[in-house]
Amino acid sequence: MEPTAARGSLAGLLGIWGVTRAALLLCVLKVVVFPGPDVTSDVSVIYRGWYDVLVTGTFPQDDVTWQYPPAAALAILSPAVLPFLEYATAFFVLALAADAATLALLLRGARGGGRSRRGAWLWVAGVPLLGPTVYARYDVMVTAVAVAGLLAAGRHPRLAGALMAFGALLKVWPALLLLAVRRRAAWVSAAVTGVVVAGLFAATMPGAFAFLGFQRDRGTEVESLGSLVFHVARHHGWDGEVLLNYGSVEFLGPYVSWVSTGALFLTGAALAWLVLWRLLATRFTPHTVADAAFTAVLLFTVTSRVISPQYMVWLVGAGAVCLCFRESRMGRPAVLVLAACPVTMLEFPLWFAHVVASDALGITLLAVRNGLLVAASLLAAGALWRATVPARREIPSAPGPSWAERTRVPSYRP
Repeated sequence: MEPTAARGSLAGLLGIWGVTRAALLLCVLKVVVFPGPDVTSDVSVIYRGWYDVLVTGTFPQDDVTWQYPPAAALAILSPAVLPFLEYATAFFVLALAADAATLALLLRGARGGGRSRRGAWLWVAGVPLLGPTVYARYDVMVTAVAVAGLLAAGRHPRLAGALMAFGALLKVWPALLLLAVRRRAAWVSAAVTGVVVAGLFAATMPGAFAFLGFQRDRGTEVESLGSLVFHVARHHGWDGEVLLNYGSVEFLGPYVSWVSTGALFLTGAALAWLVLWRLLATRFTPHTVADAAFTAVLLFTVTSRVISPQYMVWLVGAGAVCLCFRESRMGRPAVLVLAACPVTMLEFPLWFAHVVASDALGITLLAVRNGLLVAASLLAAGALWRATVPARREIPSAPGPSWAERTRVPSYRP
């Protein structure tokens, strides 16, 4: 009965994946019109414009919306492998392929003792709940690389290090995956991969690191945690405005720089906490690397000046790897991330106009989504700490002298 039930469960999972992904593909191909702003314009207009520059052998260094590390060029150029398709269509097909590859990795990661298909189910459920935005950004491709790196960490440290470094050169955040990796081979592999790949781009394509200046100058995006301050302040006389700035919709005006600086401070505090955890943690299990990575990505997402909808794909992917391990402590945070997915789709793209207008519906959606992410971050951090850092009473101390020894009267010795 058990093998039959397992086969039935797998068939159901794959069936749901097929139906939901077909729906996403129909939406991005505009066979079915999804309500709200056109999420595919980033691919058909922005990505395609970058493609036209990148094929000339240089980065779009005069375009402030290019805010990605150099290996991102590979994702933007990837539709060239399907020359028989129009650029946007080819990109959507490749996004679907990355989605399928991620599911295959999670199913493989579910094999063996102490493993579970919960991670695969989280991925199958979470991605469609974010809507067609998932296939209209290259983040699903980055997430596939990150998932592969996390799942390889236990048995193939060199491969894991290389994948994590390559992922970081695609979109920075996969660098956080190295946080709990203790194998020296993984760190050496990551360093070599990072230096070689970055060096090749720097040597062959001008403007490989121009993105650093553009990223530094970003403000407070309207979907971030800090933006709630201005959403409320607009109803109490704040005279700032909402404008398209550096490729995203941001608040501009008085005190925005204060909130942006506050977000950077919180990110620094999160980094300091993670470093402290790494120094004090002593109990490492097979799932600790994934749990720590999920926690780190949560903390950096929540404290960021920008929480774009596609960032949720990172969290779903990292959380799914955690749930591949039955002993992972990240079950509740992963459920909160899953709950935040449909709310994210409601705030973008469905009711994004309400968010931009800072009306009651828009503020409520942001408060709920960001509140769920804050709660997930705190739960994940607490669970990671309790599972890996020994309590003070557990730390053995050197035995002191007994009461008899302390009260004994020394004998006289001339």
